[in-house]
Amino acid sequence: MTALIAKYFPDLNPGQLAQFDQLEPLYREWNEKINVISRQDIENLEERHVLHSLAIAKVIQFEPGSSLLDLGTGGGFPGIPLAILFPESQFVLVDGTGKKIRVVQEVAQALGLENVTAIHGRAEEIKMNGQFDFVLSRGVASLDKLLVWSQKFLKKKHVHLLPNGILALKGGDLKTEIRDLPGKGKEYTEVYPIRNFFREAFFDEKWVVYAQG
Repeated sequence: MTALIAKYFPDLNPGQLAQFDQLEPLYREWNEKINVISRQDIENLEERHVLHSLAIAKVIQFEPGSSLLDLGTGGGFPGIPLAILFPESQFVLVDGTGKKIRVVQEVAQALGLENVTAIHGRAEEIKMNGQFDFVLSRGVASLDKLLVWSQKFLKKKHVHLLPNGILALKGGDLKTEIRDLPGKGKEYTEVYPIRNFFREAFFDEKWVVYAQG
């Protein structure tokens, strides 16, 4: 599976390559028990889920010791691929669907990802205020909702060049979503075309969006 990943991330060590290589058989096995990924997407897992998740790493390199919250992680995206890439950062993956969190827990355990914690719950229920550098998301909600939900989770102290905020994987026309952002989010927003990082046609009209918290 790792040819496409290795193409864009040539500095991966053998352990990371082995972990990425395990993702497809693991998700195929779990998808037969619990349908967490569509049939079309499971056939294109490396491109549409794993590489897509790693687009965030082309925008920012997480510092060792940083903490990231993946809201609405589904089956573990973008959190699981990013946790493989940044083993010295801590990832908390949250989803409101229990069966999806079970898959996340099992995949993380199978890969030996000690930097992943999976929690079944909704954003408004999670009691982890002020503990994260960034909140991550992939196609979960509009940017304004994400920013509102994320405020309580973000640390006050910044350790990255980008101030703490949200990093969301989005698709389509974002003008309305950015216009509707509250406060600083509207003023301090960056949109990164994923096609600038990855040449595959799937990434046309797909973006990494940063908004300051």
